[in-house]
Amino acid sequence: MKNARTARRACLAAAALALAAPWQAATAQAWPTKPVNIIVPFPAGGGTDAFARPLFAAMAKASGKQFIIDNKGGAGGTLGAGLAARAAPDGYTFFMGAVHHAIAPSMYPKLDYNIENDFIPVGLVSSVPQVIVVNPQRVPTTDLKGLLEFLRKNPAKLNYGSAGNGTSHHLAGELFKLQTKTFITHIPYRGAGPALQDLIAGQVDLMFDGLGSSAAHIKNGRIKALAVASPTRAPGFPDVPTSTEGGVPTYQVATWYGLWAPKGTPQAAVDAMTAELKKALGSDELKTAWAGLGANPPNLWGPDFGRFVGSEIKRWADVVKGSGAKLD
Repeated sequence: MKNARTARRACLAAAALALAAPWQAATAQAWPTKPVNIIVPFPAGGGTDAFARPLFAAMAKASGKQFIIDNKGGAGGTLGAGLAARAAPDGYTFFMGAVHHAIAPSMYPKLDYNIENDFIPVGLVSSVPQVIVVNPQRVPTTDLKGLLEFLRKNPAKLNYGSAGNGTSHHLAGELFKLQTKTFITHIPYRGAGPALQDLIAGQVDLMFDGLGSSAAHIKNGRIKALAVASPTRAPGFPDVPTSTEGGVPTYQVATWYGLWAPKGTPQAAVDAMTAELKKALGSDELKTAWAGLGANPPNLWGPDFGRFVGSEIKRWADVVKGSGAKLD
């Protein structure tokens, strides 16, 4: 495995050298000259997808260029991450991952990529609090205190869906169980989208979801939001109480989404993508869209974003160890 990874990195380095000359000859303003592929490692309908689609639609509108969302779900987002790590570093493939990819190193002992070594960090796209959402027909409570009371009287009666083993949904659920001394059965899916559909349909009882993917369903009443896992109420959702208000002040979890390029991608392409990303996130259009999803536009780029990811890897490793979370 180690020799294979070394060989792959050598190939990527050689490819980068071969690509350098034409990129040096071209200006950053000329990029892109063909469609750019954005690998999203979850099925459509999840949180990553909920931010990726409006983001790249806005970038396409502003630039007149084409950005193609390529959903590659499976294995808690690690399958798509591995595909992105092995993609040709030619400036026409980028990877939009999430907090799940800071959790994965502690949950999956044999990943075929390294999020810190096999990618170039471009920037943070958004950050939203986790939200505890329930199917109102299956869970007889309207607030977090009522949920805790029900769980303590009915241990193991409820289940929760997640975007997959090792995702933030999974770990947020395990952390909740640890801090509240309750038990809820974990049911992993191949993404937040399928899990949400089963929550709406009444196949699962609740989720610890990123607010971005649950937002529309909360607003139309399909699911009920009991609390956001943050110290303050979320933008666009002033009526949803915080976990502190619900009696669990230590329960604070955020889901964030970011953009990377495969290692070896020409710096001119990374710089051009960064410029387009900054322009889009600074637009009134996306500020409004992000508020509707419970998020604020971030300001974390390049190496600073990379250091943030490193700190998140350490933080979630502690959560995995403390909760005893395992792959189901």
